[in-house]
Amino acid sequence: MRWIIGVLINAALFVAMSGFFSSFHVDGFTTAIIASFILAILNMLVRPFLFILTLPINILTLGLFTFVVNAIMLELTTYFMGSSFSIDGFGTALLIAAIMAFANMIINSVLWDDKK
Repeated sequence: MRWIIGVLINAALFVAMSGFFSSFHVDGFTTAIIASFILAILNMLVRPFLFILTLPINILTLGLFTFVVNAIMLELTTYFMGSSFSIDGFGTALLIAAIMAFANMIINSVLWDDKK
């Protein structure tokens, strides 16, 4: 249940950010849900290997290289989605990855409060 809610939250973030950035395009909410699902699958399968490969540089940058890994995951999602979900540049992907990480941190802290 938590995974499905996370996919829906990311889809809503995709749609919201496509309205703010002209270099980020999502055709509709259905496309955003599919892209969010693909991103979740990529995060489960590819991201751990990519994170291990980039561990030395991640340690040197005190964890900031994780945003680059997240941007690579977004670019891979763009590759699999085609023209219905597009990010025009790596800088935009990096900015979207940072915003999504921050928004997910806030949303998850509100939704999944452990003090209950």
